[in-house]
Parts: sequence; C-alpha cells; structure tokens
Amino acid sequence: MISAQDEKYDQSAIDGRAPSVARLFLDRVKQTPSAHAYSYPSGEDWKQLTWAQAEERVRAIAGGLVAVGVQPGDRVAIASATRVEWALADLGVMLAAAATTTIYPTSTPDDVLYIVSDSGSTVVIAEDEAKVALLKQGRDAIPDVARVVVIDGESDGDWVLSLADLEKLGTDYVGDHEGVLEERVDQLGPQDLATLIYTSGTTGKPKGVRLPHDAWMYEVAATGSTGLLTPDDLQYLWLPLSHVFGKLLLTLPIQVGFPTAIDGRVDKIVENLAVVRPTWMGAAPRIFEKVYGRITTMMDDEGGVKAKLFHWASANGKQVAERRSEEKPVGALLGAQHRIGDKIVLAKIRERFGGRVRFFISGSAALNSEVAKWFDAMGMPVLEGYGMTETSAATCVNRPYANKIGTVGWPLPGTELKLADDGELLVKGPGVMQGYRGLDEATAETLTDGWLHTGDIAEILPSGHVRITDRKKDLFKTSNGKYVAPGQIEATFKGLCPYASQLVVEGESRTFVSALITLDEEAITDWAKSHGMAGQDYRTIVTSDAAREMVQGYVDKLNDGLNRWEQIKRFLILDHDLTVEDGEITPSLKLKRKVVITKYGDDLDALYA
Repeated sequence: MISAQDEKYDQSAIDGRAPSVARLFLDRVKQTPSAHAYSYPSGEDWKQLTWAQAEERVRAIAGGLVAVGVQPGDRVAIASATRVEWALADLGVMLAAAATTTIYPTSTPDDVLYIVSDSGSTVVIAEDEAKVALLKQGRDAIPDVARVVVIDGESDGDWVLSLADLEKLGTDYVGDHEGVLEERVDQLGPQDLATLIYTSGTTGKPKGVRLPHDAWMYEVAATGSTGLLTPDDLQYLWLPLSHVFGKLLLTLPIQVGFPTAIDGRVDKIVENLAVVRPTWMGAAPRIFEKVYGRITTMMDDEGGVKAKLFHWASANGKQVAERRSEEKPVGALLGAQHRIGDKIVLAKIRERFGGRVRFFISGSAALNSEVAKWFDAMGMPVLEGYGMTETSAATCVNRPYANKIGTVGWPLPGTELKLADDGELLVKGPGVMQGYRGLDEATAETLTDGWLHTGDIAEILPSGHVRITDRKKDLFKTSNGKYVAPGQIEATFKGLCPYASQLVVEGESRTFVSALITLDEEAITDWAKSHGMAGQDYRTIVTSDAAREMVQGYVDKLNDGLNRWEQIKRFLILDHDLTVEDGEITPSLKLKRKVVITKYGDDLDALYA
C-alpha cells in the first residue's frame, strides 16, 4: 500500500480545507475581489469577469433558483456545452445549497431524459432552444422538473425561463430576503451532496455518482498543496464541464486563485491558445495525439531543410525527455544540441501555443509515450494523471519535478493505493464517491471497506509512480492461451500513426489478433492532397489502396515492438469514423469496446475466414 511520495506538499492546506464549494467561492471573493476570475469569448473579443463581478451574477442565479422553489439538497441539471454561464450556473446551484446534475452536451435524447428523471432534478438549465424542445417533447418522462432555464433563448411565460430573467428574479428575491443565501451556505456540510455525475457508461445505462462537497474540497486542497499551480497561472479550459475532469478544473482556480479562460469550442483550441496565452491546460489524450500528428505531417509536407531541422531538434528533445524521465544525466553534447534546436525550431512551436505554457495535464485515457516525449521535447511537458468519476477526477498526477513518462505519477496527498491479488488498483481517500444513486448493489460491488475497486490493472514502481497497464475487463486471451492488453497497443499505434483516429484490437479466443482502424478526417484529407486524391471524399480516400498501404506501414512498425502473440495480423479500415452519436465512443472520447466489437462482429469474423 502506498500514499503520497511527494514531500513538497502542505498538509495544513488539506487539513484546513473549506466545508463546501459554496464557502470556498465566497472566501475567494473576499480574498481577491478585484482579481481576474474568468474570461470568455464575446464575438471577436474576449470579456473578463473579476471574482466580485462573478459573485454578483452567481448570487443572482442562486437567488433565482431559490425563488422558483429549489430547496437545499434538490438537484439542478445543467445541459450545456462548456461556456462561462456553465461555471456561473454551477456556482449558483452551490450557493442555493442544491446539487448539480451534469449532462453531456452530446448525450442522446434518451440519455438526457433518463439522467434528468433518475436524478430527480427539479430544474434544468439548458443551453439553447434545441435542448428546450427536447425537454418539452419528453416532458412526461421528467415529472419532477418544475422549471427549465434557457441560456440562449426566451421565457415562454410558463415552464421556460430565460437565464437573464432568472437573474433578474434572483436579484429582486435576494434584495427582499436579506441573508437567505448566507443561511443556506452556513447549513452546508462536507458530506452534503454537491454533484451528481453520470458515468458515460461503456456498457448499460449511466450510473449517477454521488460526490459530496468534501470530495471536491479535498481534491482542490490536495492538488493546491503540491504547489503545482499558483495565482500567477492562467488556465485555458475547454473540456466538458459535465465531465469530472472538467468539473475539477473549474473548482481548482477557486482554491488557488488563478484566472481561467473558458471556451468549449474544440475547433478553436489552437487558435485560442495563441490569443489567450495560458500557462497550462488540461486535455484528453486525443487532443495531444491530433496536435502531434498535425504538426509532424505538416513538417513532412514542407520537406527540405525545414523538415530535417524539425526532426533533428525533435529527436534530440525526445532523448533529453527520456533521460530526464529516467533520472539520467543529459550529457554536454546532447544538451548543447538540444539548446540549439530549441532556439531555432522548438521555440517557434511553443509560440503556436501562446509561448507561455509550463505544462499540460492529460487524463481520462492512456497517453502514448512517444507523444508525451514529443511534447516534452517541445518544452511543454504533458503531466499524465489518473482518476475516475468515482474518485472525483484526480487520484494520481505527475509533478513537473518528478515527471516519469509512461506513468500517471504519484497519488495525491491523503489518497492511499494498493493492488489486489490480480493486479487491480484499489483506492481509498476523501475523494472517493459516496456511492451510486439508487444502486446499492452496484455500490457494494465497487466499494469494499472503503476501498474503491477501479477495474484498472496497474503497477506501482519503486519510485511510487503508478503505471496503468489496462482495463481489467478489456484483457482478453487468444486461443493459444496468451493474454493481450488492447489498450496499450491502441495507445502505441495512435502515437506512431499521425493519421489514426481509432484502433480497436480484437482477438478473444481467436488464433491471432486483428483490428478495426479509423482515420482522422482532417489529417487524412491533407495526406490525400499529396497522394493524387485531392478533392476526393473521405470514404474514397480511406478505402483506397494507397491509404491501406500507408496504414500497413504503421501497423508493421507497431508489430515490431510487440510480442509475437500480440501482433496484428489482419486489419480493416472502416469507411467512417467512430462517433459519440452512434454510441461507439463515450462523450469523454473513451472507446466503447464491447459495443464496437459487437456492432462490427461480422466484419471482424471475415478477417478470420
């Protein structure tokens, strides 16, 4: 069993943590009222809110919720993409002493209605008229909902209230009922429910994970205690705030006091980084894979001296990253080469990200080591972390001063880890959930004597760093009796092939391993332009002999690093990518392996004919 290996943390910050998110927010406003809290896009410009200005809107929203009948402990659902109103609404729910039910903006209509109904939410804050129309259509399925609040839309005089009208109502209500919000905040205790997050569910219906205020307060106090971030930092936040990782990154700046730029438009990430110039950002591995693939293929297309310099500087940087990760000396010659390459090549890459990034944090799935080394080589290390909805996001995270690539770092101070006999990672600590809403049996299966069974197979290195090897339920055995861990193979391939979107490895009880492959539309379209297929549609490109030959080359590279029984002998390139809408990946971009393997079972069977 291990606990934190990090000796640099401040235990007093954890012991003295606030009792609730609401209290933490009010304390932050009191400490730094005029400091920059949030910035957000408005047309072509960015607007800013200080903590005091944010509080004004948060109080108005909280007062509005109380005015329409929200009681302490009631659930208020938020169905919206990431935007500043999401952050303000969530804090409004906290000040009203209610609990936020989060809904992914890409959730299917059935899942939206199921989550609203199962959570017992009494109010839904919806992003736009399309979401309102969905709720109206399914109104019979959500009888507990007394009001719908629409962010971008108008009141209908009946069931639907605009956010602007809710804020006006709240301002008037708080003015007439002095101290009503303070009374509610004072009554909140550490074990009161703060957030109900439904797991995206790789199988079956989503389960509502009950996270109390103290889970969040521990998470942000423990993270803050490591000194990882300071009030001088600037976060760029685009992740879904409905996801546990996004919710953590929304709460962390309230603890530490740094500002956050919020914009959930994924297609604007690279453009916004250059404008916002953040010092750090959290993301899922797919974003880092896409950026890595995009830049490396772009440089290859440039060719000539520029491409040679880029690859020379990248190779040197990767060697430096490897030696630092393994705590080995860099050496004078390599160090000099790296400094030269950094000055003439790598610094220009950093400028594309705003020029101030100290590090990125990656979570939700495994990050390919080659991609991690490349970012480290660029001078923008990716600190991989690990957590689950059931652990309030952060269980482990690498530190800038002890970043071991290929691991998810050390546990947070106050979190304990141990391995079961079969290698499954077990977690205990204040960040662990209270349980699943209405599912006592599932809770009892997952939580035993306070230990959460993660379902992940892991190793704990002598340094205390944790390495996740695969999902317990994803491991399969070939007909030859050999175990295969598909997740590691899939992550490795996406680091090798800059055109890959998904690789699904299969081979349960088969004589050899096969795979389904999908290609990233943007990357493969650019590739097609230089391979005689400019202007062709996606399906034509990915089913071409040239594309298959290109992919085969990367599969061969992958196989070179695998054991014989793990090697992919045959593969199929699908003529379309996997999507959230088709239920093939989760809203947090995790593969629904069993769904995909079942759906494309006939295609996989054909590979073994």
